[in-house]
Amino acid sequence: MGFRQGAVLASCSFFLGVLFICFFVDYRILHQELTEEIVEDGFQFYATFFNAPPAIKAVLHGFMGVGIFGLVAKLHKYDESAIFFDGSSLVAYIFAIAVYLAVSVPSLRTVVTPVDVDTRADRIEALRILSAGNTIMMVILGAVLVLQGGQEYARRAEVRELAKIEELKAKGSPSAGKDKKE
Repeated sequence: MGFRQGAVLASCSFFLGVLFICFFVDYRILHQELTEEIVEDGFQFYATFFNAPPAIKAVLHGFMGVGIFGLVAKLHKYDESAIFFDGSSLVAYIFAIAVYLAVSVPSLRTVVTPVDVDTRADRIEALRILSAGNTIMMVILGAVLVLQGGQEYARRAEVRELAKIEELKAKGSPSAGKDKKE
């Protein structure tokens, strides 16, 4: 594994780790009957998350850039594997960032620092939207990891097949190198 793939895997894994921590709160918000305790837990958890020191936010946003950099660098190779696996991964990763910027950040602001027109019901709805957005990002980032694993599997399968062909050529088989038609 090279630096580029390591950058992609590290950034996706980092974000999945953060989102799995959030999932303990998100699951209760999305899949259980909302009680006052669940809502207050959600408010407190996301207030802590939102009010984290700037260094934490810088690391989070820096890893976003590392992931995009890694995927663009992998796509730069521009072979079939890069087009299918890395191109799809880049699209999915950018979609996850778009969900973060368009859903998570505004919802966090509504939950933690509501303006005068935001009612408690608005804050609870923003909390539910935030939880749903986090779940969507988990699925998307999981898909990026699956695509990267599929790419590595395809690369190894190709190397195995090429080794078999070379072995047949070395033995002097007359059918070596010809495509099998079925």
